[in-house]
Amino acid sequence: MNPQYVWLAWSSAFLVPWTVLFFLFPQRRKVMWWASVLTAPFGLTEPIFVPEYWNPPSLFDLAQTTGFDLESLIFCFAIGGVGVVLYHALAGGTVIPVGQEEAHHARHRWHRLAVASPVVAFLPLYVLPWNPIYAGIGAMLVGAVATAVCRPDLRTKALVGGGLFLAYYLVFMLALLVSAPGYVERVWNLRALSGVSLLGIPLEELLFGLTFGMYWSSVYEHLSWRRTAAWSRKTDVPRRSGGPV
Repeated sequence: MNPQYVWLAWSSAFLVPWTVLFFLFPQRRKVMWWASVLTAPFGLTEPIFVPEYWNPPSLFDLAQTTGFDLESLIFCFAIGGVGVVLYHALAGGTVIPVGQEEAHHARHRWHRLAVASPVVAFLPLYVLPWNPIYAGIGAMLVGAVATAVCRPDLRTKALVGGGLFLAYYLVFMLALLVSAPGYVERVWNLRALSGVSLLGIPLEELLFGLTFGMYWSSVYEHLSWRRTAAWSRKTDVPRRSGGPV
């Protein structure tokens, strides 16, 4: 494949599972759509990472001439929608409101800050003398930890969601290695990174997948004051545990 179109093809490939999940789980469509709409603008942060982290040939050479590119918007749109529903697509369950007792717990006075913590944490992490990808990874890890502190009921979901999205992202990274041999070595700024890789994939990409999944898999429940309840096979209704809902 022409290297000029690898980034476009790879980012667009993420839309395939997005589309499949969108049609297979109609009850999640609204959440999935809005999650994608909210994450797509993060593609505009690409100038932060080009060329410090990587420098992919892009459509119309936009990344090289402006730092921005269309592929990043596609990529962020696709992973946002999948990241927010992947746990439910594989593990099942339904989302129900949290109990009033839980919603009025003292720790929730920091609710808004906890939800926004990745954005708040990114700037001080960004000014540190390291590659900007570590600021992004660190900010999402801060968000996952803040979620676990503010909403202990989401801890397991964050951990499992992180693992699931890591596995999902790993498949795409392996597909990139197979379909475009040498692309990672040419495009990623490996000399500025840790030098650690797994199956030819830079460690930083794997950490991105893990921390993104940890934070984003539970962001909907955290933001909307909801929680995940497992389905009861006997009654075919959600099993409610904890406080009243």
